[in-house]
Amino acid sequence: MSGAIRTGYHSKHVAWLEFSNPGKRNALSLAMWKALPETLDTLSANTDLRVLIVSGAEEHFSSGADISEFETVFKTYESSKDFNDAVDSGFEKLVHFRAPTIAKVRGGAVGGGCGLALACDIRIADETAFFAITPAKLGIVYPFPEISRLNTTVGIPMAKDMLFSARKVKVDEALRINLVNQLFPANALEAEVLGYAETLASHSPHSLKVTKEVMEHIEAGGIDSSDAITQKIADAFQSEDFKKGYNAFLEKRKPQF
Repeated sequence: MSGAIRTGYHSKHVAWLEFSNPGKRNALSLAMWKALPETLDTLSANTDLRVLIVSGAEEHFSSGADISEFETVFKTYESSKDFNDAVDSGFEKLVHFRAPTIAKVRGGAVGGGCGLALACDIRIADETAFFAITPAKLGIVYPFPEISRLNTTVGIPMAKDMLFSARKVKVDEALRINLVNQLFPANALEAEVLGYAETLASHSPHSLKVTKEVMEHIEAGGIDSSDAITQKIADAFQSEDFKKGYNAFLEKRKPQF
């Protein structure tokens, strides 16, 4: 297999997932796309996990799909559908991962690589990072859910610019248009991302999980709360996490979740 998806843990509550195919700027082969959902399911099954950091090996985040496979994967309608289904499944599993996800971006996040970064809840980059969405150069069309996610993140006018021009968006502009949440020097990125992840992991996992569900509902076009979400928000006041947080507040100490 060309490339691999690697995983591990920084601590009990913070895991990492890495796209590793550095010879191709961490492009994802069909085998890697197919492995992504199962890999995410395995991580999600660990109930101790509270935050997932997503990155690419060495100098780049990801250049997206491995173009060298296109002649094979797009040879027939059936093979094209198989490839697109695998990509869609990978994106959806990452978007709906049960815990907060952080894209740690250095170097290029291009094409599907930009989509993978957008599929994460938070994007933290260093000064080498850049973004581009390039289907217009290939005569193909970016998937609908990923266009929608781009629109939500940067706004329709900027999304049109990025999609129509396929231009490189440098990291300072990415920060300005909310494509990136935080920007750090290259030598500080690792420590800053890990510190941020540990901060999130120190908070109530129940609160983080339900809040993520609320945000997904809003991002999917929900104007009003659903009955299920309203109930989950109400139930939080009866949760063990609330008792821990409330007692810690009264006792003027840091809660231990």
